Amino acid sequence: MTGIGLAALAAAGAVLLAAGIALGRLTARRGGKPDLDLGTPVERATFHTLHTASLAAPPLRAGLTEDTARKAARRLRSLLGTEALCLTDRESVLAWDGPGADHHEQRVMVRVAEMLDSGRSQNVHTECEDLECPLRWAVIAPLTGEEGVLGALVAYGSRESAVLVRAATEVARWVSVQLELAELDRSRTRLIEAEIRALRAQISPHFIFNSLAAIASFVRTDPERARELILEFADFTRYSFRRHGDFTNLADELRCIEQYLALAGARFGDRLKVTLQVAPEVLPVTVPFLCLQPLVENAVKHGLEDSPSACRITIAAQDAGAEAMVTIEDDGVGMDPAVLRGILAGERTASSGIGLSNVDERLRQVYGDDHGLVIETGVGAGMKITVRIPKYRAGVHSSAGRRSTG
Repeated sequence: MTGIGLAALAAAGAVLLAAGIALGRLTARRGGKPDLDLGTPVERATFHTLHTASLAAPPLRAGLTEDTARKAARRLRSLLGTEALCLTDRESVLAWDGPGADHHEQRVMVRVAEMLDSGRSQNVHTECEDLECPLRWAVIAPLTGEEGVLGALVAYGSRESAVLVRAATEVARWVSVQLELAELDRSRTRLIEAEIRALRAQISPHFIFNSLAAIASFVRTDPERARELILEFADFTRYSFRRHGDFTNLADELRCIEQYLALAGARFGDRLKVTLQVAPEVLPVTVPFLCLQPLVENAVKHGLEDSPSACRITIAAQDAGAEAMVTIEDDGVGMDPAVLRGILAGERTASSGIGLSNVDERLRQVYGDDHGLVIETGVGAGMKITVRIPKYRAGVHSSAGRRSTG
């Protein structure tokens, strides 16, 4: 786990512990029933702090922009109890909350530039000439990310205060954690997009050529079937190359598989035999985009392309309580388990292994290591792949309420 991951867990643990202690004190009264009395002043202050921090966190998790800074600045100022507060990037003020923006906003970036050069917090007198202005002192704390200092949090007070120095510095560190988590989210998104591009690249020109050749063979002998196959080909490529969403639902993924098998069936004819068994209750379950089609493509390759014999592929999706259980089994040539382990570990490459290792890694990233692919195989023994998909997982949701069309 990365350092930021440990820091985030530690911070989350501290927040949950504080909230748990306070909540425990409230519910302990009257035999566990909530009490309208919110406890001591310290407990009320703790709840206020936690609540304010929880409201400031979501916009910051989207990164440091004018919009997110504007949404977070008011909460952060309330958290610190300062006369004014501003958030900046390395070039300009992104958001200002409180009085004094008309004559302090232009000069604050000079101080921020000095802080950027040193990378350390600064405590300065504002030297404001307006006698009515309450902003007499400022704490300038750096906001950091994976690429270094991203900007600054500037907290203004009416006088020097050691408490404000410590508080502003700690709040800036907390904001930096949220910004680093935002960077990790973006990195994760870029990684998933790269992996999906790799899967799309696996839908090779060879497959496209063979599909179109099979369709062309029916144009004169069976025009109606040629028309149906053209529609299947169009829907399959449209779904596979869609540009939105890391997740889909099981119904759409199975529909993509049906389209793929229809095209493969046009090429291999009676050599390809397919059995599909699906429990209707698992169709709405959210799954990572293109997590099953590559497994079926692997079965076709091992069952038909690598063997002159006929092949039966059985696809089953069953309800398993809190999970949906999907199995894809073929009676093809199989694979040496040692070779398979090397492919999944990234130590060996194979044309049919790209999809297996890609899907296995994405499943582990989304659901945890205990939800990777379970593969049973042997040379000449076919292959059976089992995928366990939790029905509900925080942060995992699909925008696919219907079959995707673009």
